[in-house]
Amino acid sequence: MDLVTPEQEEGPGEPAGPRFGLLYLGSFISYGDRFAIAPLLVSISLDLGESLAAVAAVASAYFLFYGVMQPVSGVLSDSVGRVRVTRWALLGCGLGNLLAAAAPFLGILIVAKAVAGAFAGAILPTALVYVGDKVAFDRRQRVIASVLSAGALGTFAGSIGAGLLGHFASWRLMFAVVGLLSLFLAAVIGRLPESLGQRRGAGPLTQLRLVARHPWALFLFALAAAEGAVILGLFTFLAPALEAQGSSAAVAGAVVATYGVAVFVATQLVKNLIGRTWVTPPRLITVGGMALVMAYLVAAANQTVPTIVVASILIGVAFAFLHSTLQTWATEVAPEARGTAISFFVTGVSTGAAIGTAAAAGLAGDARFGLLFLIAAVVAAPIAVVAGVARARFSRAGSLSPRDHT
Repeated sequence: MDLVTPEQEEGPGEPAGPRFGLLYLGSFISYGDRFAIAPLLVSISLDLGESLAAVAAVASAYFLFYGVMQPVSGVLSDSVGRVRVTRWALLGCGLGNLLAAAAPFLGILIVAKAVAGAFAGAILPTALVYVGDKVAFDRRQRVIASVLSAGALGTFAGSIGAGLLGHFASWRLMFAVVGLLSLFLAAVIGRLPESLGQRRGAGPLTQLRLVARHPWALFLFALAAAEGAVILGLFTFLAPALEAQGSSAAVAGAVVATYGVAVFVATQLVKNLIGRTWVTPPRLITVGGMALVMAYLVAAANQTVPTIVVASILIGVAFAFLHSTLQTWATEVAPEARGTAISFFVTGVSTGAAIGTAAAAGLAGDARFGLLFLIAAVVAAPIAVVAGVARARFSRAGSLSPRDHT
């Protein structure tokens, strides 16, 4: 696939300007939709008369379809354009959430959120691809950090909004708000100029082959699944852990909303650190990995408001340092099929999150949250080590296989 990218046309390193504001709003909506689910699980369970373990399928279905549809959206973005795919994604996300808001029983709710997840999954990855098209690699992580900062604000708004609406009004109202915001952005996103060059991809199979010939890309997709299980999948149970101790949905939502604040602050720090000679991707990954392990150890010790606040903040730091570095790496492992590569990366993250949520649902249903978070800490440690070592090898070796360095 031969693309004429805007950094070639307009000069490398062109900073992101106000024209990226629509991308930031898309990130805000996508993250808000994703992180509104956890604080609502107990409210949904009580309203529909279902167990927490059964209602956890709403989160699992959302994460699963958020991930499995990524290859489709990635190939489409490489074929028909980033902006067009984003418009379709926002439309589907909006309609899925409106259906969820009106769902009369759990089965319809699960299907509706699966639909919303399938379409919402294309919003952030396509934004990252757009940034990859527009911004040179040496400055790209700063812009990606800005996209994630907008997502952090969405995380905060989704978490605290879901908690407040679930407690004082209805969980249905939160899904309706997200649905209407998605439809609004779908109507105006066309103002964004297309980033895909005049010459389009040669076809889905060709794009898949272009990605598959990069061993580092395949390795990164597997790593993304493991990271997603821990950093997103098991994070889902922080709010229910508090509610199991007697906290209201409003309090639980407000507590886990500190995650969004932490992501926002930490991504600003990452943006300011990038470019310093002593700040390297492996070191950013190491800091993020340490924060992730510490977060779950704190949560495992006791599930109180102070400990879950600390855990949420540390996971936010981990997301900013670890996850944003892996996302930036994903924009470069197969640059000739960037949309497809990013889609598979997010597939890994989201599928891992779905597996993590489903695997831990039994422990959550039995209120064994201490053991659940201890397992998360044990799993997070080797993931962080492998990620840091692999990123260092990639920096030294470029496109060589992970197996070529022993």
